Amino acid sequence: MGYRLDEIDRRILYDLMIDARHISAPEIAEKLDVSPGTVRNRITNLETAGVITGFHVAVDFGEGEDYLQTLYICTAPVEQKQILAEKATQISGVNTVQQLMGNSENIHITAAGESTHDLDRISRELTAIGLSVDREQLIQSTTTVPFAPYSPDDRHHTPRVPDLISLSGGSEIIELTASSDAPIVGNTLAEAVQNGLLDEDTLVISIEREDSFITPRGQTEIEPYDIVTILSRDDVEKQTIAAFE
Repeated sequence: MGYRLDEIDRRILYDLMIDARHISAPEIAEKLDVSPGTVRNRITNLETAGVITGFHVAVDFGEGEDYLQTLYICTAPVEQKQILAEKATQISGVNTVQQLMGNSENIHITAAGESTHDLDRISRELTAIGLSVDREQLIQSTTTVPFAPYSPDDRHHTPRVPDLISLSGGSEIIELTASSDAPIVGNTLAEAVQNGLLDEDTLVISIEREDSFITPRGQTEIEPYDIVTILSRDDVEKQTIAAFE
């Protein structure tokens, strides 16, 4: 687990799961009150980290060519599961292969065929590569929905909740996004401290702007949609959070 999702990542993933083909980075950015460049950069990072594995087309083979779709529940020896799963993907007609934990029924395969003869052929080929086909079942329908825990509580009006990590000793790391009319926008970090927008004991760790990260310095000016990561030795002050809203 090398990549830690924050609230922006989760919301981006949720919108992509709803309809990746028709939603744009500017549309997602408007919902999250960040810049389109930030959204595009986050998507790239999620792809690089392997969180987003691709943008796949969902095909109903029954509607397209009246194909029969079947679920094959198979068993593979644990030590051969990975190899046999990869071999199964090479069989004509197979479109998904899932590996499950456990010693039995640990590979689930979906496939489509023109007729029962085609499905029998797939079953024989699965057996030939070393899988035990325990059960076969025709698929009536498949429904895919976005992952609910990544959605906002109120999809239309809920503001983004700051992402916070509590450290030992009472310190906290929080990630805040500067809204377009936030009080801190237009202030340098030094001015933000002088004006009481940031606590003196607060350390700005990084600033994410569009598709780049900025090393924060006293004269660094906060711009709209900047994503600012802050380390506080104690609980983050309410005034600090309010400065970004």
